[in-house]
Order: sequence, then structure tokens, then C-alpha cells
Amino acid sequence: MVTRTVKKKSNQVKGKFVIGNDRGLHTRPSTELVKCASSFKSTVFLTYQKHFVNAKSLLGVLMLAATKGSKIAIEAEGDDAEEAVKSIIALAENNFYINY
Repeated sequence: MVTRTVKKKSNQVKGKFVIGNDRGLHTRPSTELVKCASSFKSTVFLTYQKHFVNAKSLLGVLMLAATKGSKIAIEAEGDDAEEAVKSIIALAENNFYINY
């Protein structure tokens, strides 16, 4: 899984992660992602294909319908943006703490 974070502005950070779990970004991993994103003050958005959604919205994340192998872009802006992006990437690397 290739991941990275790139600072664009002083308080804006971008990163990417790949969905590694077999069932993709379904309800349980989406819930973990939303909980993680919601723990930060920064605004956090996810982009997949042509969809741009708020990472703090469960419905928005589910609308991505991302399957295994999907490359998701993260964009965060705010004082804790870098930490937010790194935390979401770490969550994805741990398969959203989902064991099948």
C-alpha cells in the first residue's frame, strides 16, 4: 500500500491511501474513518473518482462505494490537518481495524 502526505499550504495537507480490506469501504470501515476524521478540528475531505465528500459524514463516505484497491485522496485544512491525514492513512494501513 503506497501512502504519502504532501503539504500544499501552511495549514493544508494532502495525502493518499489504498483500500486494502477485501470488502472495500463498507459500513464498518467507513464508521471507523468518520470517527477518526471527526476527532480533528480540521476540515477533511476524501476524493475518489469524481466524488468529493466530507470525511466526517458517514453517508458521504459510504457514497464513495470504494472497493478493494481503490485509491482515495485526502485533503485536510486546519491547525491539525497534518495529524488528521496521517491518522487516516494509519487507519487505512491497519484495514480500519476490521478482521474478517
